[in-house]
Amino acid sequence: MSAIGHSHASLMDGVYRRQRHVYDLTRKYYLLGRDRMLAGLDASTESTVLEVGCGTGRNLVLASRLYPGARLFGLDISSEMLRSASASLAREGIAPRTRLAEADATDFDAHALFGRDCFDRVFISYALSMIPGWERAIGEALRCLAPGGSLHIVDFGSQERLPGWLRAALRGWLAKFHVAPRNTLGAELQRQANAAGMSLEFAPLYRGYAVHAVVRRTAR
Repeated sequence: MSAIGHSHASLMDGVYRRQRHVYDLTRKYYLLGRDRMLAGLDASTESTVLEVGCGTGRNLVLASRLYPGARLFGLDISSEMLRSASASLAREGIAPRTRLAEADATDFDAHALFGRDCFDRVFISYALSMIPGWERAIGEALRCLAPGGSLHIVDFGSQERLPGWLRAALRGWLAKFHVAPRNTLGAELQRQANAAGMSLEFAPLYRGYAVHAVVRRTAR
């Protein structure tokens, strides 16, 4: 892990050392669109599914219920969050078909971490807004897509259709947790999709509060 990665890992461990215990309870009220994204994965039996920035494992647990035949993988830079994720997967009884790893989303070796180079589905849920060098995280996720695979993203949008006072209050509050909506997310996804010969679907949700994107690699 790079020096920047180690610094960010320490920051995230500090933020979530205590918050991880109440994270899922509190975030369900404002991390909107996650379940919609998971339902859209459309993972078949024996599909391989990777979550980048898996946090407490909440999304992996739900994915396991939606796609009981899928093999699940998750990586996160925070060892504290991975402790919660491991416990969640054990409680759900899905630890045997799920693998977790501590890694930097902007620079990871899937083969070294999981023994495989690519995945049928990759998803990133409200993590890009917390990752320094988030553009590189997108590139890494696209790089490990299998032919015919897809990358699914949900995150904060630019809130362009929200009242100005609400937008300012929201961004100020998010900044306290080292979260910054990526206003250029759509443009960056389009740039990287074009460069890789992939297609992009990008849509705002809830008056721009959030965005949902899907990047697809052709089967060839």
